Amino acid sequence: MDSSKEVSLEIFPYIRVYKDGTFDRLAGSEIAPPGLDPDTRVESKDVLILPDTGMSARIYRPSSASASTKKLPLVVYFHGGAFIIASIAEPKYHASLNALVAESNVIVVSVDYRRVPEHPLPTAYDDSYAALQWIASKAARSEPWLRDHADFDRLFLVGDSGGANLSHHLAMRLRNDALGKRIKLSGIGMIQPYFWGEKPIGAEVADPGRKAWVDSWWRFVCVSDKGCDDPLINPFADRAPGVDGLACEKVLVIVSEKDILRDRGRLYYEKLVASGRAAAAEIMEIDGEDHVFHIFDPSCEKAKRLFKRVAAFVNADGDDPKKGA
Repeated sequence: MDSSKEVSLEIFPYIRVYKDGTFDRLAGSEIAPPGLDPDTRVESKDVLILPDTGMSARIYRPSSASASTKKLPLVVYFHGGAFIIASIAEPKYHASLNALVAESNVIVVSVDYRRVPEHPLPTAYDDSYAALQWIASKAARSEPWLRDHADFDRLFLVGDSGGANLSHHLAMRLRNDALGKRIKLSGIGMIQPYFWGEKPIGAEVADPGRKAWVDSWWRFVCVSDKGCDDPLINPFADRAPGVDGLACEKVLVIVSEKDILRDRGRLYYEKLVASGRAAAAEIMEIDGEDHVFHIFDPSCEKAKRLFKRVAAFVNADGDDPKKGA
């Protein structure tokens, strides 16, 4: 970081923008290589999935996979970071996905969508949709790990924070989309989803400082005359589609007690129940924790509870995820 340059804007804790147009990311730029994780015995590798844009994905498989012919649920995972920071190689995300795969006994494809500010929204949404197009392609179905171990008929979209937001919008798009006829979406798992709105609700009312802080995140990544009521961030704003068009019935929402985004996740769940379209909607609230705590410490007991709940969700129609692991 260059302390000699004049700062134009700082969006804490994500990015510092200078008056000359350059910027520094304040977090999420570290890199962990793929490979065999010695603690969980989960294996991972990076694959180029979209040569035209250079977009890659990191594929994870549990230790049980190489010794079994049983096909496992396929989870397409979208990391968080407010659309500004983090990647598939960020060490905390890599560690948390190793833990999730070990607990769930699933195959994970973690998508490295492009980020703001180099690639303004809706690039992240378009990249994530393109990743699903790849999942439906012959290239994905001939990729050795996916071909040998993934059950494409048990496909889940899972993400945390901004990645949960992406999962929602993809599930909405698939319902009346040609791609939705080519892939079978079993459910979406939304971990501390990043939704917001102009009008404060719940705990936001008594915390205007944090409300304004989160406002600034979205206004930086999305230039819109609707502000925080843009349908990308507020699915329940006027003329936004809500949840009636989801391409699946199974939805898991996980929120944390101290997270300023908590009430948006609760509202999402309540709207699911009220819509009658998500007969298998579930919610989990974790007491005493803040936003994406499980990314910062995937080995803590509450993170383990979170991973167990996701494991139960994606394996609900199959065998015990630990069987044969």
